[in-house]
Amino acid sequence: MSIRVGIVGISGFGGGEALRLIASHPSFELVYAAGESSAGSRLVDRFPGVPARLAELVIEKWDPATLPELDVLFASLPTGASAEALARVPGSVKIVDIGGDHRYVEGWAYGLADIWPARIEGQTRVANPGCFPAATLTALAPLLADKLIEPGNIVIDVKTGISGAGRGGDSKFGYAESNENLIPYGLLRHTHMPEIARTIERLSGGSAAGLVFTPHLVPMTRGILATIYCRGSASTEQCLEAARRFYAGRAFVRVTDKPPQTKWATGSNLAFVSYAADPERNLVIAMGVVDNLGKGAAGQAVQNANLICGLPETAGLDGAPIWP
Repeated sequence: MSIRVGIVGISGFGGGEALRLIASHPSFELVYAAGESSAGSRLVDRFPGVPARLAELVIEKWDPATLPELDVLFASLPTGASAEALARVPGSVKIVDIGGDHRYVEGWAYGLADIWPARIEGQTRVANPGCFPAATLTALAPLLADKLIEPGNIVIDVKTGISGAGRGGDSKFGYAESNENLIPYGLLRHTHMPEIARTIERLSGGSAAGLVFTPHLVPMTRGILATIYCRGSASTEQCLEAARRFYAGRAFVRVTDKPPQTKWATGSNLAFVSYAADPERNLVIAMGVVDNLGKGAAGQAVQNANLICGLPETAGLDGAPIWP
């Protein structure tokens, strides 16, 4: 079965990762690519290693009015750049928005695929979670669902690779300023905080008041490690067992006894979670690791597209992580 797909924002890191995954997907056929600065170029000019069958596909200027016949459209655009344009895409075209404009927007399913797959199946509009929520919420979900932790006053400390800033990031994300450096940013009002808080409340039925979320930029290309401090009297083994039950049969989430490392997920759609707890101090530490361009963006987008197209969830996503 051939499913005709397109990618908007193909020149960015997220769009490029979507291209890499779709190029080897057993059912998806890339027939449309769009961008802004790259419009008019062939795919091979932008991505010299692209498969020969896709090399001559010309990147078009993004315009919903000129879309060819498509089954699925992946939109990888900066937050604020997709809402108006995607509203003009015909309803017959399924959309997975990798950007931030449609998370928790009416008419769009929130695409946290490993936690709520049944809410995504058969939908036509899916909003991909942000990269930080992908790591954080995957680790928290089993604890919140089993009420092993309090939903309020959670403290999230996240380290992320530089590619999370996007290909068009400003100079502070360049090599000279990022190498041998550690940078906190987005303090107190990061754009992912409302998304994380709302999902915590949906999972727990309680209030996420007092949530603290602080991301840090570290000098690596890909990867996210979330270390999350919670209040709860559960033991480490109770947390691990809750996660093993919650993710039983789920293909992409790995529950590990030892603290996870970002390298474990590089180039994959995997998420690793682990826990450490001290009941005497009413303290639970949850840890989540993803590749910010994989599970944090294009990998989960393809997983969501599989779900809405009725395909096996793992189609095109079976590859092992890159090591070392």
